[in-house]
Amino acid sequence: MEFVQKVIFVTGATSGIGRAVAIKFAESEARVVALGRNPEALVDVENAIQNAGGRPLPIAADVTNENEMERAIAQTIEHFGQLDVVVNAAGHISNGTIENTSLAAWDAMLSVNLRAVFHLMQLATPHLVKTKGNVVNISSVTGLRSFPGVLEYRLSKAGVDQLTHCAALELAPKGVRVNAVNPRVVVIEIHQRGGMVEEA
Repeated sequence: MEFVQKVIFVTGATSGIGRAVAIKFAESEARVVALGRNPEALVDVENAIQNAGGRPLPIAADVTNENEMERAIAQTIEHFGQLDVVVNAAGHISNGTIENTSLAAWDAMLSVNLRAVFHLMQLATPHLVKTKGNVVNISSVTGLRSFPGVLEYRLSKAGVDQLTHCAALELAPKGVRVNAVNPRVVVIEIHQRGGMVEEA
């Protein structure tokens, strides 16, 4: 029950790992800020958080939009008065090689998977210093090992790992812990509206 009344900010909270993380924290009676882009999915995860015992604050925002993320952090502090944990779970994956990856695809991947993670950590840091809080970045096994066919994705996750290492060293003296987890392909079963959805 160590997360009772703690404020947990989760990006990508409407699906996959992000949704599972949001609900897991809710089971500890945490106050969960669920960030996502799909309004219908936000309603669903809000109900799931509430049913699991948490106190939800759903926020519709795009992690790549600077103004929307600034608003999301401000709304969190205004509503709950503090911030204890940030979980960067929003992510994007697509196939691509050195020969066929376009600059547009490269920029889109880095924007979601790396730039947005950096920006949210930067916005959250002053509040996490106050609470001696934590950052958890959802990286990937592809950040640690090379695989063909997912060039820009692998690079973006390797960047997340290095961002995590550097921020951990910088923020440790201030009492803020920064960690990353590097899962393999994850399949999550979501019981929703009487059916079951599998997400990889």
